Amino acid sequence: MNLSERDIKYNWHPYTQHKTAQPHIAIVKGEGALLWDENGKEYIDAIASWWVNPYGHSNTFIADAIYKQLTTLEHVLFGGFTHEPAVLVAEKLMQIVPDNQKKLFFSDNGSTAVEIAIKVALQYFYNKGEKRTKIIAFENAFHGDTFAAMAASGISFFTEAFQGSMIEVTRIPVPTKGNEKASFEALENLAATQEFAGFIFEPLVQGAAGMVMYEASELDRLISLCQQYNVFTIADEVMTGFGKTGKNFACNYLTVQPDMMCLSKALTGGTIPMAITTFTQEIFDGFYDDDVNKALFHGHTFTANPTGCAAALASMQLLESDEMQQNLERINQQHLNFQQKIENHPKVKTTRILGVIFALEIQTGSTESYYGNFRNKLYNFFIGKGILLRPVGNIVYVLPPYIISDDQLQKVYKIIEEALEIV
Repeated sequence: MNLSERDIKYNWHPYTQHKTAQPHIAIVKGEGALLWDENGKEYIDAIASWWVNPYGHSNTFIADAIYKQLTTLEHVLFGGFTHEPAVLVAEKLMQIVPDNQKKLFFSDNGSTAVEIAIKVALQYFYNKGEKRTKIIAFENAFHGDTFAAMAASGISFFTEAFQGSMIEVTRIPVPTKGNEKASFEALENLAATQEFAGFIFEPLVQGAAGMVMYEASELDRLISLCQQYNVFTIADEVMTGFGKTGKNFACNYLTVQPDMMCLSKALTGGTIPMAITTFTQEIFDGFYDDDVNKALFHGHTFTANPTGCAAALASMQLLESDEMQQNLERINQQHLNFQQKIENHPKVKTTRILGVIFALEIQTGSTESYYGNFRNKLYNFFIGKGILLRPVGNIVYVLPPYIISDDQLQKVYKIIEEALEIV
C-alpha cells in the first residue's frame, strides 16, 4: 500500500467527512514554496500550509536553531522554572509588539491563545468582584476550535453541534464599507450594559470568512469605544501576525491598541506548535495578589518549550531581515499587478489586497457553501494543476510563503485565470 492508503486505515483528519472525502495526498518533501507527493508530483504551496510557513519549507536557518537547542535543552517544565530561550523570546517579542503590551503567556496553538485571552478577560472582572460573563465578537469570525474560541466564532456549521454548551457571545456586524455605523452602534449598545468582559476580533482581515477586510480607522473607533466602557479588547493576530498584512502585525496599522494579542501560526515558521497571548500591565496586575486563587490557573505540559522558543527566535530574526521585508513589498506589488489585470474579468465579483494577502470573489449568482461542490471543484482543479489553494466557498485567496519566486507567483495567477474559465 502507498502512504495515502495506509493513512486511511487509522488517521482522522481535520475538517474532513471521511465517507465522501478523496484519499489524502501524501507529501514526502518540502523545500521553499514547493511540496512533493509520494508520486513525485510538485505543488506550489500558495497558502503557506494554512499560513504557518512564511519562510518556506525546510528552512535551514530555523532548522539549525532547533538542532542547536535540541542538543542543549530540549524541554523543561515552565512551572517553577524558566530558561534562556523563553526569556529571549519575551524580550524580542516585546520589541516588536505595540508598546502597551507588557506581559506574555505561552501556550501551544491559536485556539488556546484565544482561550487564554477570553479566560483572562472573564477572570479579571471575577477577581474584582464584578460580574461580567459575556464576550462580544464579529459576525462570521473564526477564532479556533476549543470551547471559548469556538463560542466566539461565527461560522455556524463549525459550532452548531455545541450550542448551549458554550459561554455567551453576542456578535456585531463587521465594519466593512457600508456597515460602519451599524457595527459601531451595536457595539455601543452592548458595551453600555456593563455585562461584557471583552471584545475579540481579527484585526483588519477575517481569514476563514474569506479574507474579509475592513479599515483600520473603523477598528480604532471600536477599540476606543470599548475603552470608554472598560471592555477589554482582544486582537486575534493568529493569521495576520508576523508580516502577513505588510507590517509585523495588523495592529501596527492602528492608532489605538488592543489590551491583548493572540499569536501563533507563523510564530515558529511552521516548525513547532507554539502560541503566545500578550497583555497590558493593567491586566496582569488584576491577577497579582496575595490571594493565590486570583492567579491564572492555566497551562500545559509544553508551555514555553525551549525548542519551540528557539524556532520562534529564528523566525523573528528572519522576519526582520532586509530580504524578508523586501519580499513582503515584492509580493504585494505582484498582487497589485494581478489585481489590475483580473479585476474587470466578467466572472470576478470583487478583489482585495492587504500585504501579501490577495483574495478574489468569483461571481456565481448564488451563495456558495464553505465546503460545497463549487468550492470542491475549484480545489480539485488547483490541485490537479499542482497548486495548493483552499478556496472558501467562491472566494479564492493567495497567502504565499514570503520566499515564493515571481515565476511561481505568476504560475499561481495563471492557474487562477484558467479556473475562471471552467467555473
